[in-house]
Amino acid sequence: MELLGDLERAFASTIYPNRVPIAIAAALLAAGLVILARRRRWDLVARRHPRATIAAVIVAIAVGGPLGWYLGSPLFLSTSIDEAAPAAVVQASTGPEPTAAAPGGDERSGMFAGTDEFHFGSGTVQLIETEPGSFTVRLEDFAVRNGPDLFVYLSPSADGYTDDSVELGRLKADTGNQNYEVPEGVDVAGVGSVLIWCKQFAVLFAIAPLEPAAKS
Repeated sequence: MELLGDLERAFASTIYPNRVPIAIAAALLAAGLVILARRRRWDLVARRHPRATIAAVIVAIAVGGPLGWYLGSPLFLSTSIDEAAPAAVVQASTGPEPTAAAPGGDERSGMFAGTDEFHFGSGTVQLIETEPGSFTVRLEDFAVRNGPDLFVYLSPSADGYTDDSVELGRLKADTGNQNYEVPEGVDVAGVGSVLIWCKQFAVLFAIAPLEPAAKS
């Protein structure tokens, strides 16, 4: 799968930005192959070897069909979700005991951005303390390029994925408001960013560096 990840990154960095001239060249190449096939009567070769032709077609469909659907379907399929925002813990002004309140207080937040022209990302993220010592990651007005096997991660780096990044779960939808609980024992003070990461092919789709939320 590492090869597919490298191919995906090459597509995003080279092919996608030049998709228009590449599409024109591909159309011209396809037209040239059709003309060549007609002139050399490749159809007669296929008719003389029907079993080999049928076997090749079956193999191409059996292998290329599922793989093409797995890799390509997220580009035109989209899902949306709208989960309610969690209540945050704030310190009561009359004593040391925390009380529940609307999201606010000493949160950390950030803005999502894609990693290139193809892997776009937008929206905000908040790291909210919902109970003393318990935290939830909240994505709002969120959108990302859909893809296979996308997960939400916390990274200690503000620049991207590291080997000690913490998985929060599979991305619930490529658009919309959504919440992810942070596992117990995670040191949220050491979190540098929230990532949308393709786990299957090790490709970073979007990143949101975290900063202290602005005080009102």
